[in-house]
Parts: sequence; structure tokens; C-alpha cells
Amino acid sequence: MQQFNTIPLKKLPSKEERHKLFGSVPPGEKKKPTEKNKMADLQNVKRDFLFDLDAVGVSNVKYPVRVLSGQAPLEQTTIGTFSFSSSIPANSKGTNMSRFMELLEQYHQNGFNVSVGALKQFTKDLATKLEQTDATISVSFPWFYERKAPYSSAAGLNHAEASVSVCYSANKGYQINVSLNVQITTLCPCSKEISEYSAHNQRGNVTVEAELDPDFSNEDEDWKVLLLEAAESNASARLHPVLKRPDEKMVTESAYENPRFVEDIVRLIAADLYELPAVMKFYVACRNEESIHMHDAIASVTYDKRNGQG
Repeated sequence: MQQFNTIPLKKLPSKEERHKLFGSVPPGEKKKPTEKNKMADLQNVKRDFLFDLDAVGVSNVKYPVRVLSGQAPLEQTTIGTFSFSSSIPANSKGTNMSRFMELLEQYHQNGFNVSVGALKQFTKDLATKLEQTDATISVSFPWFYERKAPYSSAAGLNHAEASVSVCYSANKGYQINVSLNVQITTLCPCSKEISEYSAHNQRGNVTVEAELDPDFSNEDEDWKVLLLEAAESNASARLHPVLKRPDEKMVTESAYENPRFVEDIVRLIAADLYELPAVMKFYVACRNEESIHMHDAIASVTYDKRNGQG
């Protein structure tokens, strides 16, 4: 066996002595109560604290969640990034932060899925737990969906960034806001028009945000699929994780046959959203990562169907 020359090990102080070396001190005398009912509860102090607060809660909470989908894969697990809040009146010092996390864990133990229906129930339960008249939950997560190549049907997974926010008010009911960030292919109409052959194309980043009808439920439709189809069906071409040569030919030709400016993209998507009964208000933005410029091209539109205004 080969022998190695080793340096003699240095004798270290004990762990307790090392802790003392780096500032640890012995516990002091404990005089305050350890029973919950005897402890001071500063957050529940009632007094005039000058102002009502719009939102008090916790954010950037990461927790495992289930995502149900109207497009394969029909169920998936992922990580949700949450924020929770409620308003508090001027006569309340604060809120009970632990109750937000207690309810999240309770839902997690029962297999928390981030459907609109489940989030509506969560906000109502949260308001009750906080002894407030309102509560809000927001969660964002990556959503994976199957995409098959147009000729070979070779399948793979694409993904979009999804988020949903549900606000509950005992007086006003629910407000539901959803968003999806989708990537697409766009081909420049001007380049196609002026060139003898070919046309430059680029990847477009589409953001769709929508306020849904308060009675909306995922039982009938999946909002993620609705927003995805609105974005992708109006692109020059869809993105695919797997493409064989015949597929690549079809995708390239599809892009050439459907040239789109960013202005075209947002208007076409807006038209589809306008026709969706569940959508009350929407915002659409497109950012093209230009292939022949160092800058990006952008366009956006906002429209409220309830009053016909942006």
C-alpha cells in the first residue's frame, strides 16, 4: 500500500471552547413566562395606530404544489412562490404571521393544487383564520406542457411562467388575476417584403395578464391553456422541444407564411382575449429579441371589456 506523508493534526479546543472563542456566552437567567397564555401579545394590542394598512403578510414563500392542467401532462408537481396578505384596521397593531404558514402547511398536507377554485377557498379560510374581512394569495410557478412536432409528432415538454392572484373580500367577493409568459417565433413582415429571398426572424416573449370573471372555475376550462393558445396561435410559429428535419421544414415555412410585427402580435392576441367570456380585462405585451439589431422591439395593449377602455 502506498504511504503518504501527512502533517501532524493540530489539536483543536473542544467545540464548547470554540464557541466561546467566537462569542458565545452562557444562557442568562430566564424570568419571562414560557406558557403562551402568559406571554405578551404585542400584535394584538388595540389602540389608535394612525392608519389602516392595505396589506400585511408574508412573501417569497416557496412550497411544493400540484398543478392540474387541461393539456398533457394533466398533473405535475412543482415549486410555487407565494405571497399572502390581508388588510388591518388602524386600531390593530399587527397580524399573526404564523397563521399564514400554518394554513399553507394544512393545505399542503391535503395535496395543495393551485387551481383557481382551491385558491378562492384558501383566501376565504385565511380571512377567517386571521379574523379579518379580506385576504389575498398570489403564487407563481413554472408550468410544463407537452408539445408535439408538426410532422413526426416527436414529443417533448415546453414551459411557461404562470402566476395567479386571488383576492377575497367579505363585502366585494373575489377578484381573480392570472398571467402567463410565453415564448414564440416571429418573422419580420418588412424583411420578407423587401428581400429577394428569406426574412429575418427572432424569438418573441409574450406576457398575457387577465382579470377573470369572479365566478370563474377551473372545472370547465384551464386558464393556462386559454392564455397559451391565445399567444401561440397568433405567432409566426410555435416553439418545439424536438424537431426532425421534416418538422423543421414545416415550422420554417409556417413562420414565412405568417409574418408578424410586435404590433400585430399584441393586437391579434387581444382579439382572442376579447372573445373569451371569462376574461374581463387584459394586458398583452410582446418583446422581440431582434436578430439583426442589438435592441429589442416592444408593443403592448390594455383593454377593459367592462367599459371599453384601455
